[in-house]
Amino acid sequence: MSKNERVILAYSGGLDTSCILVWLIQEGYDVICYLANIGQNEDFGAAEAKAMCLGAKKIIIEDLRENFIDDYVWPSIRAGLIYEDRYLLGTSLARPCIASGLVRAAIRENANFISHGATGKGNDQVRFELACYSLHPTVQIIAPWRLPEFFSRFAGRQALFEFAAANNIPLPVTPKNPWSCDANLMHISYESGILENPDQEAPETLYQMTSALETSPNDPTVLEITFDKGNPVSLKNTKTNEVVTEPLTLFTRLNEIAGRHGVGRIDIVENRFLGLKSRGIYETPAGTVLYQAHLDLEALTMDREVRKIKQNLQQKMADLVYCGFWFSPEFDFIRQCVDASQKCVDGTVRVSLFKGQVRILGRRSQNSLYNQELVSMDEHGGYDPVDAGGFIRAHAVRLKEYYRVKTEKE
Repeated sequence: MSKNERVILAYSGGLDTSCILVWLIQEGYDVICYLANIGQNEDFGAAEAKAMCLGAKKIIIEDLRENFIDDYVWPSIRAGLIYEDRYLLGTSLARPCIASGLVRAAIRENANFISHGATGKGNDQVRFELACYSLHPTVQIIAPWRLPEFFSRFAGRQALFEFAAANNIPLPVTPKNPWSCDANLMHISYESGILENPDQEAPETLYQMTSALETSPNDPTVLEITFDKGNPVSLKNTKTNEVVTEPLTLFTRLNEIAGRHGVGRIDIVENRFLGLKSRGIYETPAGTVLYQAHLDLEALTMDREVRKIKQNLQQKMADLVYCGFWFSPEFDFIRQCVDASQKCVDGTVRVSLFKGQVRILGRRSQNSLYNQELVSMDEHGGYDPVDAGGFIRAHAVRLKEYYRVKTEKE
């Protein structure tokens, strides 16, 4: 290792990155910590003081909340991104946003190295590094959890606790409560510790963004969410008439309301990019509501065949985001196609939030393809029922032939 080289460390102030900060300094590096504010509940002043106390040359704290909403969360809502039918990709979306900040810091500070605390078994190492290499091809990555001299010394979290104690590193996490937590505006994720047993129910004390159903309100909250080209542009509480339009405020307010009603909890086993199965617990209140409302509005405003194509594209897009390919030619191509599909997705969806459920109450749009007169059971509306006979018989030709041959063989 080169001595006195500058390295930008993706820093959170938690167990892993605090220990990595000290370890890098012991290895001879000049460490600049980078901490992105993407909506996590963080004492940034305390994090700065801690990093400097531990020996960092500098700490950069960058507010990326608006950037995260506009450039990552909204595109995910437009696309309807969901991984393996359940995970709304909160951490996956945050990583390219943070990586962009790391690269900007590395270029500004003339640092040849970027380091992170992602494990050698997880997805985040892939997400961080693919993004960094895409945006800064000559950068070098220091991934301690893949270096034998590091992971042989720190076989597990207990070894990190011992290293922290020996080096006077204050920690917010104790060995009694060692699950890993990652938070941002979109969600909070939990894994490791007792959660590594997929049959172990998570304690209620774990949850931070959502209320238990037993303590959630006994009356629903009805909201009207308005979209413009697939983007949420207005949130209205129909009882209080409160209206929010600024994107960051809209999302944080919806997080509060949906979280209070216990909306957005999932407990899943997912397939990591490396092939391992992982148990994760996620809280995504606002994201869950917006996903459901946007899905409903698409059904009203989007042509059937266009939507089928878009569904295939959004699944591929979700896989790309999960696996760390946000900055890739295939992602750029699919995103342009998906965004083109959203030109008609304008309108308002009325939802009820109650005891963990999102219930669609109604929807309206100037681009609605729903023709009440045409579909009505009480009038023809220009539709001739006789035409359906030929339609059915034409589709039956294939089925008749299939079962004729099958019967003859039997």
